[in-house]
Amino acid sequence: MILYFSGTGNSEYVARQIAKETGDCVLNLFQKLRDHDYGEIASETPWIIVTPTYAWRIPRLVSQWILKTPLAGSNKIYFVMTCGGDTGNAEAYAEKLCTEKKMSCMGCAEIVMPENYIAMFRTPTREEAGKIIQAAQNPIKTAIAAIQTGGKIPSKQISVKDHLTSGMINDMFYPLFVHAKKFYATEACISCGQCVKVCPMKNVRLTDGKPVWGGNCTHCMACICRCPAEAIEYGKHSKGLPRYVFPENDFL
Repeated sequence: MILYFSGTGNSEYVARQIAKETGDCVLNLFQKLRDHDYGEIASETPWIIVTPTYAWRIPRLVSQWILKTPLAGSNKIYFVMTCGGDTGNAEAYAEKLCTEKKMSCMGCAEIVMPENYIAMFRTPTREEAGKIIQAAQNPIKTAIAAIQTGGKIPSKQISVKDHLTSGMINDMFYPLFVHAKKFYATEACISCGQCVKVCPMKNVRLTDGKPVWGGNCTHCMACICRCPAEAIEYGKHSKGLPRYVFPENDFL
């Protein structure tokens, strides 16, 4: 079974590509994460977790859900991680997660996709995004081939930088940067409530027709990138940057 979490569509696309080639069923974790649903699910085929990379590891909301949710049937888990740059040493933490679950880690695939982290980095134009997605096709096929044969996804060579980014920097990143204090809506807001609907943490509410952010943000960037009026900003950094959502019309 393919389980995926996706803020702006990259991981959803990869999950559906895997499903297309393997014939396996797909489950979007959005509602389970949003509702804190930890009810048991089962799969006779290996579990395939498709997720973005947050600060060079599996997002904490996803890893916490995996730890709390009984996964019956297959004892094997593949991790397929989309990222804007690299996954660092994320595989080591995926293996640790599997050890806690008493399950077998079948490797961690690194799929470079268009950057969506508009809070800190530059998001691509549509043309730039298209080129990145095209370049991702071979890594996606390599991951699919490993899954289809039942073999482990080959490990990448880990550098000192990878150990640092997935370790100490990830530990510091969440308390220092992962908050919603810099999000705000401009006068362009049309009070549609889309930002409320797409938040996996139920961290956004409308007050007098305008979004208000709480203290439980995970920095998925769904609210800012999926706003149809582009009325949400993140401090000064997001101003003038294109909003990135996977271009479904071109690739699905």
